[in-house]
Amino acid sequence: MAAKEDLYAKVTPRRQRQSRPSTVKHGSTLDVLLSMGFPKTRALKALVSTGGKNVQAACDWLFSHLDDPFLDDPLPREYVLYLRPSGQLLQQLSHFWQQSRLSCGKNKAHNIFPHITLCQFFMCADGKVEALSDALQTTVAKWKGRIPLPLPLELYTSTTFIGLFVEEQVAEVLKSFAADFATEAAAKADVHVEPHKKQLHVTLAYHFQVSHLPVLEKLAKNVDTASGCDWLAVLFSRDIRFANHETLQVMYPYVPQNDDELELVTGDFIFMSPVEQSSASEGWVYGTSLGTGLSGLLPENYVNRADESDTWVVHGYGREAQYSTQTQVLALKNSMTHKESHWEVLGLDLMNEVCIFRKRDLPHSFSLCFTLSGLQQEGKTKIRVEPGLFEWTKWVSGTCLPTWIPPADLAAANLSVDTTYRPHIPISKLAVSESYDTYISRSFQVTQEILAGCKSLGNTVLIVAHASSLEACTRQIQGLSPQNSKDFVQVVRKIPYLGFCACEEMGETGVWQLVDPPILPLTHGPNHSFNWREMLMQD
Repeated sequence: MAAKEDLYAKVTPRRQRQSRPSTVKHGSTLDVLLSMGFPKTRALKALVSTGGKNVQAACDWLFSHLDDPFLDDPLPREYVLYLRPSGQLLQQLSHFWQQSRLSCGKNKAHNIFPHITLCQFFMCADGKVEALSDALQTTVAKWKGRIPLPLPLELYTSTTFIGLFVEEQVAEVLKSFAADFATEAAAKADVHVEPHKKQLHVTLAYHFQVSHLPVLEKLAKNVDTASGCDWLAVLFSRDIRFANHETLQVMYPYVPQNDDELELVTGDFIFMSPVEQSSASEGWVYGTSLGTGLSGLLPENYVNRADESDTWVVHGYGREAQYSTQTQVLALKNSMTHKESHWEVLGLDLMNEVCIFRKRDLPHSFSLCFTLSGLQQEGKTKIRVEPGLFEWTKWVSGTCLPTWIPPADLAAANLSVDTTYRPHIPISKLAVSESYDTYISRSFQVTQEILAGCKSLGNTVLIVAHASSLEACTRQIQGLSPQNSKDFVQVVRKIPYLGFCACEEMGETGVWQLVDPPILPLTHGPNHSFNWREMLMQD
């Protein structure tokens, strides 16, 4: 792990006033933690890291960070004041967020929820965070009823930016509100808050492809800025050490195989910096866990890119202003342990990713099904077990591949398996730690041979395999060149359980293209929705 001096090297010191005595007001919560024997610095860090929710949340944080090498580090968190919409306007903006992401993929605006920035980021000592929240409440009470409503927002678009700008006169009023908060914060919490230097606005999109501008602009024009809205002044904080890191979320648990690896817990967040990746080999990244504070190597396909603000902590808010009006390749990931009702409708009980290939303008019911293992299925279509669809073997932990259950044993267990089928690539041909080129070639070969052999047997083919199959089995049959391994991993790690896409052959031309699947995206519990356009159509 890098030394603390290295981690803090890029932290620019803020202007600080002469320190005053601490003004801690956590009251009984802090007292309880102290009575339990926790040092005061740790207790305060736990409280601010959990937003001062309650004793239980703080205790859970402390116990999970016992081995955190920075647990006793005095570096404070970084704070910012946002004006956040709610009500009907928030629904309008959320709809824009969702549609723009589906149509054009993620852009930089999606990293943070809709908001108006009122000040620059600033630092506040852990012992004065409660006083900082009091400063916000005092300012909100002072300004109640003084903000002109509704906030006049004007749409602005360019080739690199789309946003809603606050009309100048009202913007000046909001800046006065922010200035009063800065005054209160200095007096109560001894912090220096600088006003936001740019025009006040709600960012809708930026850092997007120029070709996406017409679609984004059309979606932005549909946002009704006169919709009913409660504007909330909200104070957020983040860990300043990870301000310039990429935020990832753990999709699958992982138990370390070596001392330099990081244990992964589903739902946890990982902070990753490009400058720390020198020790990571292909398919792995070096990151730090939000949940434990520990750092190490982790498999790249076990995490998914998350939004920057997903790890931020809320410290206080006030209802600063209010306005109301009356006015067909399918792919599913392995490790899934629960049934999914959509697949029961199709007659399958799936645990992996799925792929469907079909001819254009023909029914969606499938004639042939290929998978890595047996599946329960009603009807006369039998499952063909194809080891050649196995994932990139470099991702397999240990020194040997998994042991396959023979098709005859699967059939004996009342699974609908075709015991006469002979695989295109038998198990004996799979090698441990194969190269990326070998994996891509293998997947392309198997896909081609499956489709060629099925031309006279049916119109629709279902492939149930791994998340990587959505990319590896479909890209080259569309006439596209394989991506490099790094970009491939970035695509695969974004595919959730039950990821689903469809690929059509255009008549008898032999030309294939991705199309909308015959059913809606599939989800399960915290599993996020899969968008094939966003993840599989990027060059």
